Amino acid sequence: MAIGVIGLGYVGLPLAVAFARAGELVLGVDVDDARLRALAAGRSYVEDVPSRELEAVAGRIRAGGDYAPLAQAEAVIICVPTPLSQNREPDLGPLLDCARQLAGVLQRGQLVVLESTTYPGTTREQLAAILQQTGLRAGQDFNLAFSPERIDPGRSDFTLANTPKLVGGLTPACTRRASDLYARVCQQPVPVSCPEVAEMAKLLENIFRSVNIALVNELAILAQRMNIDIWEVIDAAATKPYGFMRFDPGPGMGGHCLPVDPFYLTWRARQYHLSTEFIELAGKINQQMPDWCVARIQAALNDHAKPIRNSNILILGVSYKPGIGDTRESPALRIIQSLKDQGANITYHDPHVPHLHQHNLHNTPLPQALQNQDATVLVTAHPTIDHTTIAKQTPLFIDLRGITRRLGVDAVRL
Repeated sequence: MAIGVIGLGYVGLPLAVAFARAGELVLGVDVDDARLRALAAGRSYVEDVPSRELEAVAGRIRAGGDYAPLAQAEAVIICVPTPLSQNREPDLGPLLDCARQLAGVLQRGQLVVLESTTYPGTTREQLAAILQQTGLRAGQDFNLAFSPERIDPGRSDFTLANTPKLVGGLTPACTRRASDLYARVCQQPVPVSCPEVAEMAKLLENIFRSVNIALVNELAILAQRMNIDIWEVIDAAATKPYGFMRFDPGPGMGGHCLPVDPFYLTWRARQYHLSTEFIELAGKINQQMPDWCVARIQAALNDHAKPIRNSNILILGVSYKPGIGDTRESPALRIIQSLKDQGANITYHDPHVPHLHQHNLHNTPLPQALQNQDATVLVTAHPTIDHTTIAKQTPLFIDLRGITRRLGVDAVRL
């Protein structure tokens, strides 16, 4: 038998490689022809999966756009996108389309696991309902579970193998079977009582981070107005050995999870006549941080007798976090757009991002990028960049990440 993986992106491809490395035949499905061509050539498009690892298991991964081969799988894992609509409401279109196509090949005795982040109730109310249109009953004729992805792109200390894996099945038997499946590639499956617990636990993890980041961002704005160094405040608070967890301020949140996941729960809560004001306020604060950063850039330029219009501004780092090239929801994109709208001439340097097509910009090598700049703005602090040297070479260095505090260089900080 084989393991099916639907959606071969930053969640699905590492999962497929892990099962293939464990000796399983993996049947992958994806709608992106460019991904399928890359896989056929043994070329990885996910930074956490080096091409050499993909090449090593190429014979055990068969990928295509057809769902028919999944009829031969003992288990099928769904890793399709779950974005937000323009109204910041859940868009389950890709998931529901996937479920309908999977229903066409679903077999008695199979296990289906959803990994895509979503609101509590999706597995039972949406996925099960569509799959049961086949006449097969979830929990009886086939097993169904939810197991949220916990991938943090760019990390090597916590991986798919050593990060505990939550598993919530529709029935105890579903949970046991899904736990046994993940035990082949994960060291610690963690069973919970039902899919809703696993679905909400995933949202809690990211809402916890979102709320605390919003708190420290708001305090950073207040501290700046009070002429207090927020970084020294955080360092001082972090000396407490209990009851405090460090979070640092920054220009905003990026990636697929933190800017998106909280809104799945706030939308769901409204169906239960509850307004989750705390969560929504955190989202509002974090979404406003790029605008605050642009205001700081404007004030810093004014102090140097420079308007934003016609100023040459270098943006250091445009991905949403250090060490990767993922620009989804990156605050750098909004900062760049706002500065361009005000007439600034923008250059960027990011060794992980060769192009920003939406802004018609290309990565500029550092020596060239540093020439004739009125200001350099550190948005994402990639570890391979020498920020000390750069800060000394530019007339105005604006540090939105607090990197320069201990480097002995002059900078305007968040």
